Amino acid sequence: MRYYPVCLDIENQKCLVVGGGSVGTRKVMTLLSCGANVTVVSPKVTDELLGLARKKTIALKRRFYQTPDLEGVFLVIGATDDKQLNSLVSRDARHLNKLCNIVDQPEACSFIIPSVINRGDLVVAISTSGKSPAFTKKMRKELENQFGEEYAEFLRLMGAIRQNLLDNGKEPEYYKPLFGKLANSELVEMIKNKNRAGIDLLLKKTLGKGFEFDNLISKNE
Repeated sequence: MRYYPVCLDIENQKCLVVGGGSVGTRKVMTLLSCGANVTVVSPKVTDELLGLARKKTIALKRRFYQTPDLEGVFLVIGATDDKQLNSLVSRDARHLNKLCNIVDQPEACSFIIPSVINRGDLVVAISTSGKSPAFTKKMRKELENQFGEEYAEFLRLMGAIRQNLLDNGKEPEYYKPLFGKLANSELVEMIKNKNRAGIDLLLKKTLGKGFEFDNLISKNE
């Protein structure tokens, strides 16, 4: 396995996107959704990026990339159609030990970005290590059908249960059998079918009194 799978916390981290076209715009939106502080460098940008800049959601430098743009940057994405420029960004990033992704050029990256399915706190990442983007797309479509929005609700519920139990002061290991029992139950299917009575009965049998679906969710919103 060449790549080390990892989920990065980039909230409030300074991230740079070189390129202001449609691809760069998509990369910017993903970074923003993760809470990053985004700067875009490009002489030409989409209307969407202009709008974000006017709202001061992103910083925008309407010029060509320069090596000093990497100062203080945690992560950089090269999203231009200029291979020479992308290569320069890659070389600069490696020299300065910055995390770098160059779109569609895995050999120029220090990390690659997988195709992602989000269902609330559930994140399913799919990668073929750059070998077959077409197959990655196929797998994503299949998994999107397999994992519905009920998984987001399930994780909200599990998070609320976990927080309530850990508030008792015991270590997570103490509750591991209970977490495992719930994870392997029919809870996801019950949530999908909106079977509140069944959910509450299962929670009561597993955890005891005081664990009702609606109360848990509302308490932890």
